[in-house]
Amino acid sequence: MRQSIVHIALVVRDYDEAIAFYVGKLGFELIEDTYQPAQDKRWVVVAPPGGAGTTLLLAKASRPEQQPFVGNQAGGRVFLFLNTDDFWRDYERMRAQGIVFVREAKEEDYGTVAVFEDVYGNLWDLLQLRPGHPVAARMALQLAE
Repeated sequence: MRQSIVHIALVVRDYDEAIAFYVGKLGFELIEDTYQPAQDKRWVVVAPPGGAGTTLLLAKASRPEQQPFVGNQAGGRVFLFLNTDDFWRDYERMRAQGIVFVREAKEEDYGTVAVFEDVYGNLWDLLQLRPGHPVAARMALQLAE
């Protein structure tokens, strides 16, 4: 059996604002932006450059009870983890784009990591896993298939 998580829904305040951040600042690719008239919403999917895995579905908060989750999907914890093949390249590029790092870069047993905020305040890890880390080994195997 082969299964995968295709999308993670990220609750956003505004589609265009979210696209401007994720595509314009983070450098993600806009995979799809389709209006769905029956539900009066857009299906907006973005992905990291070169990524072959899970994508983000930018889901606009459409009801009042969804509004408090914009920027707080993980209750203040790091929510998403953006792995890179070159930590310092991406760290410096992101800083130049004005992305706010709330925890500066440091070396850990598992790799190099820094924590940044997205446009809404969700926390992300930017990381480069060390070779041999179980997740890095799994990703390399999947890419080789």
